[in-house]
Amino acid sequence: MTFTPLHRALGLSPSVLTDEILDAAVAAGVSETDDLDWKSELPPIKNISQTDVPKDIAAMANSGGGMIVYGVKESQKTATGRVDAGEFTEGHERAYRSAAVTAISPPVFGLGVHRLGIDQRAVAVVVPASVDGPHLIYKNDLFGAPIRNDADTGWMRERQVEAMYRARFDERRRASDALDSLYEEASAGRDVKERAWLVAVAHPRVPAVLGRPDRDAARSSLKRAELITLSYSNRNGIHPLENIDVHNPRPGLRRWIAVNTATGERERWKEAWAEVHHDGSVTLAAAVGGHRMSADGYFDGWQVEGRGIECCVADFAALIRAVAEGNTLDQYEVQVGIEWAGDEPLQILTVDGVGYVYDGVSTPLRQFTRVHSSINAASSDENFHREVFQLAEDAVNQGGVSNLHVMSTPPVEDV
Repeated sequence: MTFTPLHRALGLSPSVLTDEILDAAVAAGVSETDDLDWKSELPPIKNISQTDVPKDIAAMANSGGGMIVYGVKESQKTATGRVDAGEFTEGHERAYRSAAVTAISPPVFGLGVHRLGIDQRAVAVVVPASVDGPHLIYKNDLFGAPIRNDADTGWMRERQVEAMYRARFDERRRASDALDSLYEEASAGRDVKERAWLVAVAHPRVPAVLGRPDRDAARSSLKRAELITLSYSNRNGIHPLENIDVHNPRPGLRRWIAVNTATGERERWKEAWAEVHHDGSVTLAAAVGGHRMSADGYFDGWQVEGRGIECCVADFAALIRAVAEGNTLDQYEVQVGIEWAGDEPLQILTVDGVGYVYDGVSTPLRQFTRVHSSINAASSDENFHREVFQLAEDAVNQGGVSNLHVMSTPPVEDV
């Protein structure tokens, strides 16, 4: 589901962008605005960074996001008809996205590309709202910050650039405060004097604005996360998503809560809770200390299996990915910590070469340092896998553990 300037101009509810919507916008003579730009031809794939593409993308990002549509004729900024924009190949798209990353500083990620039409082909590029402005483009030794001025593209003046930098820093402070607030809320009330808890929270850089998701949407995200997590992790550990009610999330304050299902006396050791907030935020809290080690034996509350941490991070990241897909979100700020308030130091356990739990390399922790990171939930599967793997590594490395055993090794990044 998406909501574009075309939806707004036609008075439509959020929906999939289709060729019929574009036809209706052209027939209605929709005019260009600060977030809509008509273009008749696709830019050339060769030297695309030297064309107006970086300027157009940066201007939209600096103006709160918008849409560039290739394959529409216009007169006096008003759509007058369709024209075949030509084939937009995978190579063309890669070059286009590359220009948004390499020719703009800071880069603009998360472009939404929609191929429309068959006989009269069009390409609609949705530029997301950004909190990293001003986005600059460079020409040799000169740089500037483009911005949309109604239907035209101009250049920011010094005071505008100053104001945008101030807004960027203010947003970062607010995002940090929001993340800390989510963490304190998710960790409140846990029995951390008896057993260690992993708490993971994520907040989108640009919160969702499409309204309150219903129970079906929340259920869909939770069930989708169950599939995503197994695309880069195995079942050799306790996955929190297997111990919460993904089928019947309950309403909370501007959120949906997936409650714990490990309620029996012999199951409470794997207690877990998850939340999907209306703004796209995600939280996960799971007991990771005192897990069962045999049919009738349990680890102590300060003993945490590295595999358990991996499972939690995998499920948490999968939930971010699923929620982001449903809300067209990209950049998330995340925070992962382990809360333990007992007398003994925290201990992260690994496994030896034959799979037995092993504590010989563990480094006792008086305090687990929360891991902070940024995750692009709209990146490719490979890039997302790498980000999740690094997050899990940062968590288990604190306890002296080097190797991951639940997550598969991500593919090597292309140089």
